[in-house]
Amino acid sequence: MRERARLDNLIGGHRRIERELDETLELIALAEEEGDAAVVRDAEAALEKLRREVARRELESLLSGEADANDCYLEVHAGEGGTEAQDWAEMLLRMYVRWAEAHGHKVEWLEESAGEEAGVKSATLKIQGADAYGWLKTESGVHRLVRISPFDSNARRHTSFASVWVYPVVDDKIEVEVNDKDLRIDTYRASGAGGQHVNKTDSAIRITHLPTGIVVQCQSERSQHKNRATAFSMLRARLYDLELQKREAVIEAMSSAKTDIGFGHQIRSYVLQPYQMVKDLRTGVETSNTGAVLDGDLDRFLAAALASRIKGADALAGNA
Repeated sequence: MRERARLDNLIGGHRRIERELDETLELIALAEEEGDAAVVRDAEAALEKLRREVARRELESLLSGEADANDCYLEVHAGEGGTEAQDWAEMLLRMYVRWAEAHGHKVEWLEESAGEEAGVKSATLKIQGADAYGWLKTESGVHRLVRISPFDSNARRHTSFASVWVYPVVDDKIEVEVNDKDLRIDTYRASGAGGQHVNKTDSAIRITHLPTGIVVQCQSERSQHKNRATAFSMLRARLYDLELQKREAVIEAMSSAKTDIGFGHQIRSYVLQPYQMVKDLRTGVETSNTGAVLDGDLDRFLAAALASRIKGADALAGNA
């Protein structure tokens, strides 16, 4: 049913664009005959809007990866730098939540480790919506912030780092083998800043997959049983994502972007001082509207990264 709804949306959107294009062209023809320049300008603006939508849908049609249509988990981890880095990690979380909400996606907070003074040390979100993983998968990597620190009484400029990791929610139809002997399961008291997305309980679960070193944790529910089930789902998703990375390693060494949360490894820089600029170091896309980006306006960066990734795959196929 989910696949049917997705296809209905694609087909319906295509037919609507065709209909609106025909109607707009007819309107322009009539307006030119009557010499109504204002109507012509409005119709041309509508054509430009359609052009942008067609470009976006063309890109969406390329979301054909094995798990691109799936929901996703998104983890954010603060780098070194104490409060400054932890505040940056929280800013990134807010940015992705705003992006998800703007696209009609549902956001569920699964785990949060609060910073000592402000921000978060780490947090995990589950983002549910059409093609959530397909759009966000290129966000994995290190994100760098340059700004005047609000925590520095001398108002000096600071550079902070945080890492983002995105991996798909695994459907039941995808089998991932997990052996009990490879797992270490710990329970602990949930901690965080409180609020509606964090419940302080004694039922938080942390699972470590010993062969790979992958660690997942969940504290969103009061029930240890529910937290355990969610954590196992996250682990299966991480292991599945690890296998996807192995298959795509020749196209893009995604895992190398997480080797160090520091300078020289970032995929995107967010500069707030001494000038305003957000620049993606992989695609060269940049904007001076930093406020909009930090408020969730990420589509230009996501689209460019996806297009670049697809071009890389096409080039690889051409050389094969």
